[in-house]
Amino acid sequence: MQKQVIEHGGLPVGIAIPDSGKLRFIAVKFHVIDLDDRRFATVGELRAAISDHLKSSSPIAA
Repeated sequence: MQKQVIEHGGLPVGIAIPDSGKLRFIAVKFHVIDLDDRRFATVGELRAAISDHLKSSSPIAA
């Protein structure tokens, strides 16, 4: 496993770094900050978590 940039919708949202046999996510965008420091078994699992998180997040009403 190597460190890698994680993108969503063509934009970088964080990085994944190896950590004890898993990938630790470090968020660099506010809209995925709730996933910061979580560990995932695969990049696919991380990307699915990002998609699920963004689908379940409701926009802030003005």
